[in-house]
Amino acid sequence: MRQMLSMPLTLLLDFLDAGGWVVAWILITALIMWTLVLERAWYLWKIHPLRRAAVIAEWRSRTEHHSWAALRIRSAMVSQLQLGLESGMALIRVTVPMAPLLGLLGTVTGMLQVFDAMTSSSNADTRAMADGISHAMIATMAGLVVSLVGLLFSHLFTTRIQRETAYIHDLLDGRPSARVGRRIGAAA
Repeated sequence: MRQMLSMPLTLLLDFLDAGGWVVAWILITALIMWTLVLERAWYLWKIHPLRRAAVIAEWRSRTEHHSWAALRIRSAMVSQLQLGLESGMALIRVTVPMAPLLGLLGTVTGMLQVFDAMTSSSNADTRAMADGISHAMIATMAGLVVSLVGLLFSHLFTTRIQRETAYIHDLLDGRPSARVGRRIGAAA
């Protein structure tokens, strides 16, 4: 039982050892990215609908909607909601290109190990060369996998934020557009 529970940790440590020190930095980048992704998902599906409903209720409780001051208040409400939606997205967008760059660093350090193994002895030490190539490829693979997953979620969140912002503008405008009508019709 104990061995079964420690197996994932053993596999992770073996992977970190096989990929070199750069893979540890890629793992840290992935943990940061996943923390941000989970926080954004929680916000978008649990917190934001409550804030949006509160802002819509506050706007609809106003008696006047068309004066310059009312339009500025509406703009401020939309901006507050949009700030909440965009929070954390910049950091997710930073981790997406950071992971493959770290993978590239791992590739370079692995290839330096290969060249070092080739020059350190008169005959090529195939084990040392294979170890360097392995470090290079594992680091590259890890960086690309983390980046692809981050790119997927970054795109999904960005699309959702754009739709939500347009939806909020339409709801606070008082004139439902075709998009709001479709969304309300789809919910019914």
